[in-house]
Amino acid sequence: MGLLSKRKNKKFDYTPRFYKGEGNPFEIKHKFDEHRTTVGENLNFKQKINNAFDEFKNSPDKAANRRVLVIIAVLIFLFLLLMGFDLSIFFPN
Repeated sequence: MGLLSKRKNKKFDYTPRFYKGEGNPFEIKHKFDEHRTTVGENLNFKQKINNAFDEFKNSPDKAANRRVLVIIAVLIFLFLLLMGFDLSIFFPN
């Protein structure tokens, strides 16, 4: 009956009659999927998070990693400011 398992989507192998290319032209796929390591079959949440951190650590574009970290730091700072957190502990006299 499958109460605890998720049902898989049906996949059809349809090829158009007059299509001259390779593969299926109706395949829905994101254009960056072949470059990502987090896209795949049957990955649970922990594996996806671990793959994302590994991809972040081993990324050749260090400027993008630095930019992401700066954006996260600014958002945390703004969140603490809006919540009324005493920010004077970060700035010495």
